[in-house]
Amino acid sequence: MREVLLIVLAYLIGSIPTAIWISRWFFGIDIRDYGSGNSGATNTYRVLGSKWGTIVMVFDMLKGVAATSLYILLPYYLASESELDRTNFMVGLGLASVLGHIFPIWAEFRGGKGVATLFGMILAMQPLVALCCVGVFLLVLYLTRFVSLSSILASIAFAIMILFIFNEKEHLYRAFAISVSLLVILTHQKNITRLLKGNESKVPILKHRDRRKQKRDLNL
Repeated sequence: MREVLLIVLAYLIGSIPTAIWISRWFFGIDIRDYGSGNSGATNTYRVLGSKWGTIVMVFDMLKGVAATSLYILLPYYLASESELDRTNFMVGLGLASVLGHIFPIWAEFRGGKGVATLFGMILAMQPLVALCCVGVFLLVLYLTRFVSLSSILASIAFAIMILFIFNEKEHLYRAFAISVSLLVILTHQKNITRLLKGNESKVPILKHRDRRKQKRDLNL
């Protein structure tokens, strides 16, 4: 019963609509009425700029970390020698928070795609794997400025690391890694279509680099 209550609490934490509240409090708008219509960090980057997009991303990640760490409230999981029991429960808590982000009860069940919250979940469970995923994400973002492509490739990298590089033995965790990649790809269907057509929006970062490149091209 206590596990169920904590999973519900994890869902409620994930449901905190960071981007929606920030857009309403500071700009008097609903972020879902602009850009892609999502209430995640990527759309916040596009509509409100990199500063607010970063703030939303950090808070959405912290939701995943906080929700997945709720297991410490139950002495059994905190002191348990069974890594399997603890991992299974953390997966359940984390997925509840991601579900809350995608379908937030506080925002008419219209949320974001859950990538930042999902990353927070992974960070709470396996920090080293999470840092590797961040490396992939930042590298792709630096090279392309497509947050969607960065998210997709980072999720695929997560599955590859869990299945092959770190070679996790727990079947639930392996299935979870595969599910994460499929979920991210599924929630980015429209982005994939725009990427293939060449009209996906880039986030407003690295503008100085682009201007220097344009100047070099003109000088040539």
